[in-house]
Amino acid sequence: MQLSKKTCISLAVIGSVFLVNPVMADTGTTKTATAKAAAKKTYTEDEFLNTFSGKSRKVISAQLGQPVRKEQGVRPSGANAAIAQLGQKPGDTSKPVNVEMWYYPDIVRYDAKRTYRQTELTFVNDRVMNITFFNTK
Repeated sequence: MQLSKKTCISLAVIGSVFLVNPVMADTGTTKTATAKAAAKKTYTEDEFLNTFSGKSRKVISAQLGQPVRKEQGVRPSGANAAIAQLGQKPGDTSKPVNVEMWYYPDIVRYDAKRTYRQTELTFVNDRVMNITFFNTK
């Protein structure tokens, strides 16, 4: 009797996986297809810099889609002490600064056939302040 209970439970679990899995696969392929369609266009270095420098997050996400990865910039502990040690004043901390990096793969080409593996857009308070192309990450 216990064997049949275990069999019924395992069949129910397997059946529920088959019911849920196709729905999840469809949403995943839709997101992937949307990301690929948005990122199909490639830019030269100059085109990319001229098009996206100083733009807002809203403009970037409308033209490039959502990034593959996002990271928040964090000030290291002891940074103010290190700056003071160098004889400089620490920055004005009265206004909070939001620093965020967005990463896009294979959208900037450096010759006719090859693209940079990653492009990093650094936003400071909702504006692109730094753009980096690299092949190492």
